[in-house]
Formats: sequence, C-alpha cells, structure tokens
Amino acid sequence: MPVITDTRPASTAPGALDREELFPIREVARLTGVNPVTLRAWERRYGLIQPTRTESGHRLYSMNDIERVRSIVDWIDRGVAVSKVGKILAKTEPAKVLANFIPDDHVQADYKQWQEQIQQAVSAFDDQQLDRVYGQIFSSYTLPVVFEAIILPLWRQLLQRQDAFGQTSEWLFFDGFLRARVLQRIVMLRGAQPRRIIVSALAGQCRELELLVAALFLSGNDSGVRVLTTGQPFDELTLVCEKVKPAALVLFSNHAPGPELPRRLNRLAMSLDCQLMLAGDASDLAEDSLAGSSVACLGNEGATMRQRMKQFMAGKLDT
Repeated sequence: MPVITDTRPASTAPGALDREELFPIREVARLTGVNPVTLRAWERRYGLIQPTRTESGHRLYSMNDIERVRSIVDWIDRGVAVSKVGKILAKTEPAKVLANFIPDDHVQADYKQWQEQIQQAVSAFDDQQLDRVYGQIFSSYTLPVVFEAIILPLWRQLLQRQDAFGQTSEWLFFDGFLRARVLQRIVMLRGAQPRRIIVSALAGQCRELELLVAALFLSGNDSGVRVLTTGQPFDELTLVCEKVKPAALVLFSNHAPGPELPRRLNRLAMSLDCQLMLAGDASDLAEDSLAGSSVACLGNEGATMRQRMKQFMAGKLDT
C-alpha cells in the first residue's frame, strides 16, 4: 500500500502538491517486476535510483522513482548493460526536467487525463471513442508531445502489464489501432510526392509502431517517406535502394548497438547511391563510434529528428 507523506523538498514550486504517495519496496517490486535485492543493488552499486528513507531506515519510492525503474528495465531489455544505463538516462532526462518548469504538475496532470481517457476506451474495446480521443489529442499538442509524452508511454505501460486476464487483448487492440492511424497519416502527408526517404528497421530491434512513429516524425510536405515492412533483410537493402532510388535510407533501432554495427553500416553505406542515416535510441548510443563516418545519426527525439535529416541531406551537418 502507498504511504502518504506531508513533507516536501525545499525546491518544490509554490502551489505544488504538499502530499505525495510513497511506496514501500515490496510494492515497487510488485508494480515493476524487479525484486527487492535488485532494486537495492541499483541504488547502492549504480546510483540509478535514490528512494527516500523513513526514520527507521526503510526505503520509500515515489511514482517518479517507479517510472525510472521501468525505464531502467526497458533499457536492459534492449540489451544495454546496467552499468551504462545511468549515462543514457542522464542524457534523456534533462529535457523532462526542463519541462517541469511549465510547471510540471499542471502539464503532467493534463497528460494523465488524456491517458486515462485512452485507457477507458481501450478497456472497453471502443474504437470509436478511442478515435475521438486520439483526434482531440492531435488537435491539442504538437506531434512529438502527442507520441512521446502521452501515447507511447501508455502504450509501453500496457505492453509491460499483461499479467491479468484481458490485458494482452487490450494492448493488441491499442497497438493495432495506433499502427493503422500512424500509417494513414504517413500516407496522407506524402501524397503523390516521390518516395525520397526510405525508412527501415534493423531486424528485431524495434516494434512496428515505433518504426512507424519514427517515419511519421521524418515525414513532411517536401519529401515522401516510404516505410519498409519489419523483417526487411539487411543484406537486401542495397537492392531495394537501387530500384527505388531514394535520397536517403534511414535505419531505425531502439536496441543497444552490437560491436559489429558500425562496420556493417559503413559497408552498407559504400554500396548505396544515397545517404545512410541511423535513428532511434541506437543512434545516440552509436554516435561516438560512427563519428567521422558516412553514416549520419539523427537521434531519437521527434522534435529534432526531421530537422537533422534535412541538415545532413543539405550538407549543413557533419557526421
């Protein structure tokens, strides 16, 4: 059960909530699937989480701590060593901290309300209501906020919580709905434009929705985007590009890159008549090893991915 505390840090903004739910370690273990021994190791050995302590020394975790644990699990599942997760979180979390000054409690409350409406529609398998909420969110926020702050966090939560009866069906319903809507928007944006950008996943390194959302971030009125089906053989990408003749091939991955990836990408780049780019979390993780190569790294943020792609294509950024 959560514990309600009346204490708050000195840095809490005026008007912020004075009361905060805190959870004992056994409840955090139940919510995240991470056993208490591992949670304590992540705290003591790696400094990944910093729970508060009671006077008797018992650990208490906030909802932010719990979300951080889920982020750690997500990165480990993608193949990142636990010793390296802290550096990744340090790179990805400053933007979230900056957003907190808007102020965070108001912004997050709005996001939470939208997520609750989505959850209600998903639990009822009500595609019409889900479509209405989806449209309202799109009319209220920018594209990166829609997916990175509202939809994908909920989608990942539902993906990770499939223990109870019916939860798998709910996630499949939600995932199918999103894939159809995102693909529809990509097709609408490209219209009759030449397919100047090909987007393809590295096999087994992302889910289809993540690939489609990245392709949507890269889409625009000045260049058509074509998404290759997940499972596209890496060794046949040169053949596809020879036939389609794109201006750029963007590979997408959300997994930690293996040591052989830079070599494979450089070899692929030499066989192409177009620019080769890497997007997704793998892009940030492989950026140092690809520095100075012919492979451009676009990062994993929807707000900057397309801008960086256009700058690379115009020769205004170095790899």
